[in-house]
Amino acid sequence: MTAVVLRAALILLVPLVVGMGLGYSIRPDESPGEEPSAVEYEAAFPEAETIQAITAQENITSSRQNAITRAVARVSPAVVGINVIEIREYRDPFFNRFFGDDPWMRRFFGDRTYRQQVKGLGSGFMISPDGYIVTNDHVAGNATQITVTLTSGEKLEAKLVGTDPVSDIALLKVDGSNLPYLNLGNSEEIVIGEWAIAFGNPFGLFEINDKPTVTVGVISSTGMNLGRVDNRFYADMIETDAAINGGNSGGPLVNSMADVVGMNTLIFTGGQSATFVGYGFAIPINKVKRIVAELKRSGTVVREGWHGFDFQSVDNRIARYFGMQRAEGVIVSEIEKKGPGEKAGLKVGDIILDVNGQKIGSEDDLYVLLSDARVGDTLRMKVYRDKNAITVALKLERRSS
Repeated sequence: MTAVVLRAALILLVPLVVGMGLGYSIRPDESPGEEPSAVEYEAAFPEAETIQAITAQENITSSRQNAITRAVARVSPAVVGINVIEIREYRDPFFNRFFGDDPWMRRFFGDRTYRQQVKGLGSGFMISPDGYIVTNDHVAGNATQITVTLTSGEKLEAKLVGTDPVSDIALLKVDGSNLPYLNLGNSEEIVIGEWAIAFGNPFGLFEINDKPTVTVGVISSTGMNLGRVDNRFYADMIETDAAINGGNSGGPLVNSMADVVGMNTLIFTGGQSATFVGYGFAIPINKVKRIVAELKRSGTVVREGWHGFDFQSVDNRIARYFGMQRAEGVIVSEIEKKGPGEKAGLKVGDIILDVNGQKIGSEDDLYVLLSDARVGDTLRMKVYRDKNAITVALKLERRSS
């Protein structure tokens, strides 16, 4: 009986041993879930490496080279860094605090003023092959020495051809020929939402490698009237979210076609910071073209347009008195005899709400528009009079001596 049981056990054990041997012999080399290495994969599928190399080359030549990169390559050589030296006068703060402008005290102690050399920096861009450069007045308008750095690393002394503090535009000139220069576009053709590329010298970074810093965003808005800032008037400004910081002032804002559409000038900080927090503003290039043409011709911008009336902002009290739903516009407070205002039919008490399609919310809004106007220009004004809206056409004249 024992022999029979032993024989049966052997018969059953042989297939089991053979099966286990076969199972171990065909198991994979890697543990479950482990992926084959890159080398093994390429060895198994040699065509994959070739496809990846071709795709990478196509990406470099087709997708990575785009309108933005082409615009940057076209514009960068004509952008310059600007370093200036100004001489500023300061009054003794202790003397000024206690004695102010008292002429009697100045007679005994003098003006108590001192001069200090101040360095500044900004950006600019060349607009002609013979070396004319555009920048902001607040960058170079008061400079006693101006040094321009080209992308080649060359440093050139520049002279101030002319400057206009009102519009914050200045024109410089360096000696040279066949210099790179930019195409000035048409700011009237700007499309909201189109690419905007800002170039410049933020924080003096241009000095590190003689190349402008490039930031990209979109055109956020146009026609932004910012009013008066430090006795400069900013009207019809271009708003962009391309990063603009200290030192970017005077640099070009271009579109994806590499055409200059504006000159970087201001940043909005929300009062929380001195650096970019979201939005910057550029002067429209059409305005820049008009101003620099005058600066090249005469070195200054003559604003002799005479409108012949005085005005002040409308407050809530004035609005209630005239039956207006809200305070807006400016009210005519005085009219000069035989002046343009009188000839146009303006009357004391008229409230100007709109000029040439631009809303007038305060005195500064009208000052900005008048600062851009010239002798012979016609201002079409929407006027609130006797609870009705009328239109008045006022032609600016040159005041006679």
